Amino acid sequence: MSVKLTTRKVGDVTVIDSAGRITLGEGSSIFRDTIRGLAAKGDKKLLLNLADVSYIDSSGIGELVSAFTTVTNQGGQLKLLGLTKRIQDLLQITKLYTVFEVYEDEATAVRSYS
Repeated sequence: MSVKLTTRKVGDVTVIDSAGRITLGEGSSIFRDTIRGLAAKGDKKLLLNLADVSYIDSSGIGELVSAFTTVTNQGGQLKLLGLTKRIQDLLQITKLYTVFEVYEDEATAVRSYS
């Protein structure tokens, strides 16, 4: 199963709930298109909820970095929420843990944008 993304608003923050696998191919292109679409629409405060992502491969990690760069270059912020142990480990191995702001609970993450 590839990734399934749903977006919702919490105040002025757009929360992107992800479920499934972010991998080479369809999963990463859906992910890329969604983030770019939101950024192009002017959404500046994006919170990516990865709690239900079962697997992410190297191209998925690449998409995370690409999304972060896209949003940042357009004056926005992309933060991560609800990382699984596996994704936490991947971000630490790749030293990306220092790039992303990561939150455990949604309310704290939403408040961090103000």
